[in-house]
Amino acid sequence: MSLCPERAKAAPAEERAADSSPRLTVAEVLAAALARDRPALPASHWKIINALLRCRTPALGGHLYACTDCGREHFVPHSCRNRHCPHCQRGAAVDWLHQQTESLLPVPYFHVVFTLPHALNGLIAQNQRALYNLLFSAASATLLEFGRNQLHAQVGITAVLHTWSQTLRDHYHLHCVVTGGGLRLDGGGWRHANRHYLFPVKALSKVFRGKFCAGLRQLHAQGQLAFPGAGEAPQAPARFARLLGEATARPWVVYSKRPFAGPSTVLAYLSRYTHRVALGAGRLRALDRDRGTVCFAYKDYADHSRPKTMMVTLTEFLRRFCLHFLPARLVKIRHYGLLGNRGRRHRLTAVRALLDAASSPPPHPSRNPEQPSPSAATAPAAPCCPHCGGTRLSLIEHRVPHHRRPAPPAVCDSS
Repeated sequence: MSLCPERAKAAPAEERAADSSPRLTVAEVLAAALARDRPALPASHWKIINALLRCRTPALGGHLYACTDCGREHFVPHSCRNRHCPHCQRGAAVDWLHQQTESLLPVPYFHVVFTLPHALNGLIAQNQRALYNLLFSAASATLLEFGRNQLHAQVGITAVLHTWSQTLRDHYHLHCVVTGGGLRLDGGGWRHANRHYLFPVKALSKVFRGKFCAGLRQLHAQGQLAFPGAGEAPQAPARFARLLGEATARPWVVYSKRPFAGPSTVLAYLSRYTHRVALGAGRLRALDRDRGTVCFAYKDYADHSRPKTMMVTLTEFLRRFCLHFLPARLVKIRHYGLLGNRGRRHRLTAVRALLDAASSPPPHPSRNPEQPSPSAATAPAAPCCPHCGGTRLSLIEHRVPHHRRPAPPAVCDSS
């Protein structure tokens, strides 16, 4: 099926509100796309798609409740808890936020974003695990090196991988939240960073590019890179050199934001980034099954962040959505330096003592009742009856999941 041209336009606030439908979900769009065309996908992609299609449906089982007030029954299905599911990740973000409160320090925090050039998109898509790991190591090593050289201290870093743009295209970047200072290397206490900026971004960009390209050369020399397309030998030195030349033709983008207002603001901000998926139901605007198109909202950052809408075919939507499925067991949230997992609690206790902070961890932020814990996926609570609003409910039955899955195509692309 040929793709229809993308159509982007500015959308007034009232038009966007009118077009928005709470009943339209990502799973519904994926199901409509698969009803028209079942492409060849890796088995890992089918596993994710099946999880999203079955999420909060009777296929995953659930609990049947009866209301004592009105006598009616209602069924509460389980959720899939897949990290690519927009429903499940809202609750996971809240739980993660509560777990990270003990890592907060009473210091400023900076937000630094490392972005890879689009010339590398094809190579990254073919070597996701290796190059995602390289992105983490190059960005974290750059920040730790600047901390040692400019602050003579060890900074703390929390890094979160994102792979998408607002239009669901491949846009590989790393969000890093960095402590505004660090523990002095000579053991002399805490060293504060400048109040207004952390490190010069142009220098960060050059060092980051150098470290990432050095890692690419090492992977290529070891024969660990697969190149997209066919016709040329995968390890051809000329092709690799040409690719590196295209990638380094312009400065790489490193962006640093002003410090956050306070530690609690850092966690609230981070929780929105850590468990975000490529697209949530809130951005879906319209689904046309007859024409085979879907319309979703996005922000055009090249046009002063104006809100716009884009219409694409269901086939193209499915292709773009699958671009952002992560390899199995790849860790997308990582901590470095002061916040590194090994010995973190001991280091943070020492830092708080140096900063004359309270010995107990910061207070837990209040939980948003609209964002339930993912633990509800296995034993969902039923706070009230959807028919009468009553709260006197009794559990009648616990239904187990059905393990039947839609069969993938006969031939799957294992790349």
